[in-house]
Amino acid sequence: MKPPVFATLGCRLNAYETEAMKELAMAAGLDGAVVVNTCAVTSEAVRKAKQEIRRLARENPGAAVIVTGCAAQTEPETFAAMPEVTRVIGNHEKMQAETWTGLAAPVDLIGVTEKVQVNDIMSVRETAGHLIDGFGRVRAYVQVQNGCDHRCTFCIIPYGRGNSRSVPAGVVVEQIRRLVDKGFLEVVLTGVDLTSWGADLPGTPRLGDLVMRILRLVPDLARLRISSIDSIEADENLMLAIATEPRLMPHLHLSLQSGDDMILKRMKRRHLRDDAIRFCEEARRLRPDMVFGADIIAGFPTETEAMFDNSLKLVEDCDLTFLHVFPYSARKGTPAARMPAVKGPEVRERAARLRGAGDLALARHLAAQVGQVHRVLTETPWMGRTEQFTEVSFAEDQPEGRIVTARMTGVKDGRLTAVPV
Repeated sequence: MKPPVFATLGCRLNAYETEAMKELAMAAGLDGAVVVNTCAVTSEAVRKAKQEIRRLARENPGAAVIVTGCAAQTEPETFAAMPEVTRVIGNHEKMQAETWTGLAAPVDLIGVTEKVQVNDIMSVRETAGHLIDGFGRVRAYVQVQNGCDHRCTFCIIPYGRGNSRSVPAGVVVEQIRRLVDKGFLEVVLTGVDLTSWGADLPGTPRLGDLVMRILRLVPDLARLRISSIDSIEADENLMLAIATEPRLMPHLHLSLQSGDDMILKRMKRRHLRDDAIRFCEEARRLRPDMVFGADIIAGFPTETEAMFDNSLKLVEDCDLTFLHVFPYSARKGTPAARMPAVKGPEVRERAARLRGAGDLALARHLAAQVGQVHRVLTETPWMGRTEQFTEVSFAEDQPEGRIVTARMTGVKDGRLTAVPV
């Protein structure tokens, strides 16, 4: 049997789900197919998905091409119309064992099945049952939440992921225990809207409750990391964990999107500029070594130069370190797509300036670390990451999958250099 070829586009959650699909496909005995797990966050992401499908179809002649993920969920007809595509599978269906059993059936049986298998994602209520014991070599990603109940005017993702639903705390804790027993030193909690975790569970616990519970009940877990959060939803216990739990890593990635109040309102975000600044100041007061990443969109419809300048200034006002910059890309079916657009060249120019500000911010952060001692989790014999998620390279090979205490000696190629101490 020839193993299927998997390709993943988009977020860490997609990458996690690809690992789960590999297990399901293997258990079903799927032979030699190509599976593309797509992203729908921008029009460019959809274009790249089509490009990847065509490339993989050329490189794997005769193989069945199965397309799934958020873009397949939101516009299945687009992919069904591609001659290269054999099947289109929705985001809920891709996590069901019976889907993969059906895909692995003989061709004459597949032939009587509809090409598109995409149901209404908004009707899905159960939490993900696909828990994998390890994704990555030294750092494990654990999906604790899926979907989103908010409707930002630029975002198509709720229509690809459905409404918010949470994995119960007990299930999460048990999985993390298994991961620690297998030797993982760091676990990253992931989700589509992570700070909404618990709203659909009995007693409506909050993300901070989950974090504190994990750290209390899994004492052998060396490092716990949180992926992207909505800072306006940070709860009391999350702030308490930031202040008191050294095993919670001092690195938060924030969904900020803009630094201008009018644009934030037009995006239908729930925070204003000053809310973001206050959160960063408070988190850094509680944990002085805290660093922040952020998502920011450049060229949102109606954005003037003065409005963009507020986003540019936010890099310094929030003392951001790691920037993910998105040139605005209209998504059909979203309210923002009907708003007056900023011209393409201006969008690209603003995105370039924002990336330039991000490069300078990262350079400042790296320079400030030289001479300091950090605990580095080694991902390869020559590379690892500090507790702040800063990349570090070693001149001499280190044991892989260990936490090495090292002194930062310099900066090279956008990462720190270090020697063990």
